[in-house]
Amino acid sequence: MSQNIYDTPAFFSNYANLARSRHGPEGGAPEWARLQTLIPRQISDTAKALDLGCGFGWYSRWLVEQRSFLSVTGIDLSENMLRRARETTDPAKYPNITFQQADLDDPASPVLSGIERNSTELVLSVLCLHYLVNMKDLVTQVHRVLKPGGSFVVSVEHPIRTAPTEQRVIEIPISRTGSYISQPGEKGAENTPKRRIWPLDKYQVEGLRLRNWLADGVRMQHRTVATYINTFLEAGFELTGFNEWCPTARELEKHPEWVEECKNEMIKPTFLLMSVKKRT
Repeated sequence: MSQNIYDTPAFFSNYANLARSRHGPEGGAPEWARLQTLIPRQISDTAKALDLGCGFGWYSRWLVEQRSFLSVTGIDLSENMLRRARETTDPAKYPNITFQQADLDDPASPVLSGIERNSTELVLSVLCLHYLVNMKDLVTQVHRVLKPGGSFVVSVEHPIRTAPTEQRVIEIPISRTGSYISQPGEKGAENTPKRRIWPLDKYQVEGLRLRNWLADGVRMQHRTVATYINTFLEAGFELTGFNEWCPTARELEKHPEWVEECKNEMIKPTFLLMSVKKRT
């Protein structure tokens, strides 16, 4: 079973205070403008969608409001998340949205295995797959439920971010010739310019990473970019969209508050955004 840290009171309280939790993707998720361009616009008025790792239900509601899906099913492991999703999704306004509890790391779950084959036009998964041990099995299930030509749109933490033993930006002194000064105490090091870098190690070593994010001991799964793409291809998908998100100059001009918040994104990508289509 997946780690259900979102039902830990301290973690959930911290998560609920994040900008993306309080204001939704439009107001709190800087990568959302790019991710939504991967979601097909030509959807029929009878189309169905799944929102895997639905959280507070923001994306489920967006799919109804902005893409006119006939029905959306949001699935999450966390009872706290589902409770908030139901509280903020007015059934009178959104009668076609339902939320169900299931462990996405268990593709044999009745919620997943019970979905009819070739019944769904879109599956969306926002910042979820990097928590799953059995991602390959879930991708197989997604392929089963999608109609031929249906889309699977995904965002994950970028593998360059998930790989390192220690996630942090460091500053390294550089000489006037541009070479690194290996010893911080070396003569003249304190007066030299510094270059901000993201130390990358163990990129090819996939598997469990323990992170201290909103709480200690958050379990995440590191995979290379190649593993993500090949998992989709081997399941019978074709790649239709790929983006290593960082803010554009226009976005920073529009959102000056991002300049400080996103300064690290210019030296390493934070999010990997992908869309794939089930081969017909």
